[in-house]
Amino acid sequence: MTIKKLALVLAVCLLPTAAFAAGPGKAGKWEMTSQTEMTGMPTKMPPHTSTYCLTKEEAENPEKLAPEQQRRNSDCKRTDFKVEDHTVSWKMTCEKSGTKGEGHVTYAGESYTGGMHIAMPNGGEVNVKFSGKYLGACDK
Repeated sequence: MTIKKLALVLAVCLLPTAAFAAGPGKAGKWEMTSQTEMTGMPTKMPPHTSTYCLTKEEAENPEKLAPEQQRRNSDCKRTDFKVEDHTVSWKMTCEKSGTKGEGHVTYAGESYTGGMHIAMPNGGEVNVKFSGKYLGACDK
């Protein structure tokens, strides 16, 4: 898998876990944006924006998101998950690819910002910036 594809897969697959794997999250519809930058890439990748409906159960029990995410990307595991005040931090390791990373998300009312740094075994690095905003109730 090329570095570009790996970075995109990691950013997209880990974003919901990263953004909502914490008690500070508010149940409802969220718009999430990630901006990925990689060492050695001559051009920036465009931002990726999506929406996610965070259920009340997920907001109250953030660990319920992790098993689904880990099934989708079974090689990557989240570790050292911490919630301190309004900030969530974690580390991740992908054994098969040798990729490692760490990230954080900080909530401020109905928005959040954060980032993730990913180091690859070939020396490449990926930095992902997260931002999100609460849009209201989930669509039915």
